[in-house]
Amino acid sequence: MSKRHAVMIAMGLFASASALAQTETTGQAGSSPAASGGTVPAAANPAHAAAPKTAASTSASTPESRSAAALAMTHEPTYDEGSAQRIKDAALSYSDLAVRGGWPTIPADAKFALGVQGANDDLLRKRLIVSGDLSADKASGAFDQDLADAVKRFQARHGLAPTGMVTPRTLAAMNVSVQKRIRQLEASLQRLENMNFGFGQRYVVVNIPAAFAEAVENDVVVRRYRVIVGKTEKPSPTLTAQITSVVLNPTWTVPSSIAKTEISAHMRKDPTYLSRMHMEVLDAHDNPIDPHSVDWSGTHTPNFTVRQQNGTFNALGAVKIDMPNAYSVYMHDTNQRNLFSDDYRFDSHGCSRVDNVRDLAAWLLKDQPKWSRAAIDAEIATGQHLDVAMAKKVPVAWTYLTAWMTKDQTVQFRNDVYNQDEQLLETTAEEAAFFSNAGSHPLTAHMTR
Repeated sequence: MSKRHAVMIAMGLFASASALAQTETTGQAGSSPAASGGTVPAAANPAHAAAPKTAASTSASTPESRSAAALAMTHEPTYDEGSAQRIKDAALSYSDLAVRGGWPTIPADAKFALGVQGANDDLLRKRLIVSGDLSADKASGAFDQDLADAVKRFQARHGLAPTGMVTPRTLAAMNVSVQKRIRQLEASLQRLENMNFGFGQRYVVVNIPAAFAEAVENDVVVRRYRVIVGKTEKPSPTLTAQITSVVLNPTWTVPSSIAKTEISAHMRKDPTYLSRMHMEVLDAHDNPIDPHSVDWSGTHTPNFTVRQQNGTFNALGAVKIDMPNAYSVYMHDTNQRNLFSDDYRFDSHGCSRVDNVRDLAAWLLKDQPKWSRAAIDAEIATGQHLDVAMAKKVPVAWTYLTAWMTKDQTVQFRNDVYNQDEQLLETTAEEAAFFSNAGSHPLTAHMTR
């Protein structure tokens, strides 16, 4: 990171902190900065968008219906060439709203029901008006359809099922502090400014906190899929790469870290585990080794390779999308597709499992007429391993954005599942302080020039 960048971020943090200090007692809740008696500026006002349909959030029973529901939410990309500037704009709007008073906190025990007058209905209306989810002329009245639609808008912007009901998770999101939302925007902006991604006419983005993948073509999302990304203790990395091939009926070479811990533990308990899982042990030259001759104590790094044969039992499922990178991660199918129905999808060892991945494979290979979706399905049905090289590589970026604004001026927030926002900003602030002090010290002043 450059010293100039560090100092600029520090200045931004200082400005935000100063603004927020004025609203310490009033701006305590919500996911979009707001102002008492005001609304989010038109440049960042999600209320301009139609309320999302509840059907888009229901747990669908097939990969096709789940991906169709995901795409129906919006065709705006999470990440494109204008993302950084839009996040800057959103951060400025949110800081301005914080200066003007923020939004009210909704009591944790507040109850809301459609068609029923409640004690906190007007408070909820104010909360949604100042974040731009409800029109300013809807400031009073019982919980009606207009208010339910506003709740849906808020939920959709925060990755929650747009039911229109104020669930505990919805209430918790409304009561997130303005300061935290601004920090999310600042951290997301810094990550994007440090990325060097070559956007193409077609590219793929996985936003890890949102647990979704997008296939973007001509600046429009044409496919969106639920994904399962890394556990909190085994986070998926941020990266940029090129998709080079689509592998049908892949084998799975188990990472040595998994072989040392999980596979070894299984083998200590059950010596038949490898055979039951259709796995084999190979030496450095890919020659089979008798599993009974292997030290499964797990006390040292394995000097062997464990490989799972292709088939319905394979952990990678029927499709692997190869994208060479320093982390040795990739996108793939899974034999546990029921997990895609869950809202919480942080359950992998770092790779990205993709719902309806055959559809993504067909999109990636669409410039190669031989590989239609029907042809892909037919090839998979043969059970034969096949590596299909891409005629033209497709850029892919795995991002970690907990806050962003799309081209339609909708500001989105997601949970910081890996707790990386605060860590990033703390490090940045420390660097900024160092360079600030260095500028006035005779021995280090040259570092700031």
